[in-house]
Amino acid sequence: MIKKINTLWFHVALIVFSIVADQATKLWAIARFTNEEGFPNYQKIQIIGDYLRFNLVYNKGAAFSSRPQDIAPFLPPWLFFLLLTIIAGGALVWFYKSIDKRDWLSRLGLAMVFGGAIGNFIDRMRMQQVVDFIDCDLPDFIMTRFPTFNVADSFVTVGVAFLILSPFVLKEIHKQIKSEEKQKKEDRNR
Repeated sequence: MIKKINTLWFHVALIVFSIVADQATKLWAIARFTNEEGFPNYQKIQIIGDYLRFNLVYNKGAAFSSRPQDIAPFLPPWLFFLLLTIIAGGALVWFYKSIDKRDWLSRLGLAMVFGGAIGNFIDRMRMQQVVDFIDCDLPDFIMTRFPTFNVADSFVTVGVAFLILSPFVLKEIHKQIKSEEKQKKEDRNR
């Protein structure tokens, strides 16, 4: 099973799936939560009481609604996001190629991050904003409500969690990889 999960074809399929699932759910949210004129109707669908509900929110900024104008005021937002995505995408591809093939969890996580990033990038290029519709409340959390998010954000979050957890979950594999890298370094220095 892990051999299949750790193939490039599986990762490409996962990226495509994440993009399709993200865009399909966003199209549903727009169709469900806008009126005939295309404006949000401010309705909410409660899934689990007030803890999980669906409602449409447009995010014109970056992560957690941060504004690109505050980071690079000399660039139009669409160009800022295009450049950011190209740089981040290149870094993700380089990082993916540099990960040892035995570290299947990190490779899977990077594929999820890449797919989620592309999903939100499509929104930014198409509409100059990102469609968010999943609204959660985490009781006794630092903030009143967690920021509204979407399927792409979920893929990015789970992918990052996999990257963070990989050294702990695959402890022996990481030890072996470090040992081999150390040995190669010693051999080169001789």
